[in-house]
Amino acid sequence: MPDNFWVLIESTNAEIKAQIVEQSLKSEAEKSGAVVHVEIRNAAGARSAFDGTPASGDVLIVLGNAEPSVAFAGIPRTNSSLEEALKDPAALLQKAMKKNVPNFTTQTASGKPEAGALIAGITSCPTGIAHTFMAAEGLEKAAAELGCRIRVETQGSVGAGNPLTEEEIAGAAIVIIAADKEVDRNRFSGKRVFISGTNAAITNGKELIKKAFAEASIQPAASSSVQNTQDTKKRTGTYKHLMTGVSFMLPFVVAGGLCIALAFAIGGINAEGVLAQFFNTIGGSGGFALMVPVLAGYIAFSIADRPGIAPGMIGGLLCNQMSTGFLGGIAAGFIAGYLVLFLNKHIKLGKNLAGLKPVLILPLLGTSITGLIMYFVIGKPLGAFNAFLTQWLTGMSGVNSILLGLLLGGMMAVDMGGPVNKAAYAFSTGMLGSGVYIPMAAVMAAGMTPPLAAGIASLIFKNRFTDDERESAWANIILGFSFISEGAIPFAAKDPLRALPSFITGSALAGAISAGLGIRLMAPHGGIFVLAIPGAISNIFGYLAAIAAGTALSCTLLGIFRKKI
Repeated sequence: MPDNFWVLIESTNAEIKAQIVEQSLKSEAEKSGAVVHVEIRNAAGARSAFDGTPASGDVLIVLGNAEPSVAFAGIPRTNSSLEEALKDPAALLQKAMKKNVPNFTTQTASGKPEAGALIAGITSCPTGIAHTFMAAEGLEKAAAELGCRIRVETQGSVGAGNPLTEEEIAGAAIVIIAADKEVDRNRFSGKRVFISGTNAAITNGKELIKKAFAEASIQPAASSSVQNTQDTKKRTGTYKHLMTGVSFMLPFVVAGGLCIALAFAIGGINAEGVLAQFFNTIGGSGGFALMVPVLAGYIAFSIADRPGIAPGMIGGLLCNQMSTGFLGGIAAGFIAGYLVLFLNKHIKLGKNLAGLKPVLILPLLGTSITGLIMYFVIGKPLGAFNAFLTQWLTGMSGVNSILLGLLLGGMMAVDMGGPVNKAAYAFSTGMLGSGVYIPMAAVMAAGMTPPLAAGIASLIFKNRFTDDERESAWANIILGFSFISEGAIPFAAKDPLRALPSFITGSALAGAISAGLGIRLMAPHGGIFVLAIPGAISNIFGYLAAIAAGTALSCTLLGIFRKKI
């Protein structure tokens, strides 16, 4: 057993627990002749500071989100909670003794990747399907080439895959977060953290890791329930905030849209009958009614952390009452988020009242001001614009409909999962809540085209594709049928001047045909497999023809433009 345990406790709103833990740990350590040094911190600062400095062979235990000083660089560290320490102090000391990895800080970590260094990674994208896992694969391959160890947690559509353990986080030399939406970083307090988008990990993982080691900064400890905003610039960005809101909104749109589709399949276009009305109520009054509040709430969350959720969601609920549609939800989310961020930064309270800010003052002021702005300033103009947009899109036919499909379809293939693609997708998904289903059908048909075309072309024109590209042919075809456009990214990245025009042209054609035929799609995802759900698509054969035509055109252009190997 080590001679000294250094226990750093964050005791905000838990002073009594902290004192009980202090005495319990000291009693347990004394049984083995060890000494426990305790520092307790609360909102007012350090209540009892450490009575010395650590030496080699000592162990650090951090309870809560407190951040140790640089004096503990290289000291083995265990992260835990007051609850765990109260439950079994002896087990916590035993757990800390097993630590054999150093606690890295800015002073000890190198500015370049070192052989054997452990990297903790997180990847995440708005839909949690393709970019999430492609970024993880890119980081893993790059780390192997650099001689580093890596563990990547994928925060996908069904939750965290391969979640990082406490021990792995404590032992990591650096944390790399490659994400296109906001990721909670509270558990990385005191670690060197580098933030990036998924695209950098997919296209050049080695450079990303090198840049991370050179530029990563210490993640500050969270204070109470409001996240520190020192690094706001790194975590902000309109696109990232919007995509965070969209990612949380999607499950409500999917569930609501498919329930409405089942209602139409059972009871016709008017959803007649008890069962049809039941599904229609679940989808319309349930799923779709929550779509805009959730979008607004999580845009605000991405900007201002948890204190932004209530003002954002309540602002979104007001948007439902004023019929502003998803545009109002976006506005409410950004207003609430930046308002709460501003209030959090500028409202200064005494130490005894600091705990009231995140649970009372910020939600109250944020909700009140956001509600007033939505109700008296921008709600009515947005409601009028949304009514006009809905009426125009619903009545669209002929050339106008074809042009809309052409535009949305082409946008889906410009960057396949990037900002332009997501803009088209977010617009179409948002219109579902207003009962406009034609854009969604055009976007999904166009999004399936690039990976289908890449896979089929590599099978037909074998002399124009490498062995690796031909081996991935069937995987790309499956991705295409699943509406995962990102499968075509490797083809576009390798030869953008030839691949991108081919993909954009085919996707634009697929979108134009789908919109021109007036095809309506009730679900925002699912690819070809959603066609098996009764009522999900209004014209199955026309839809398949649109996808086939777009795929054939892109495939042919790839065969013509790509050079022989």
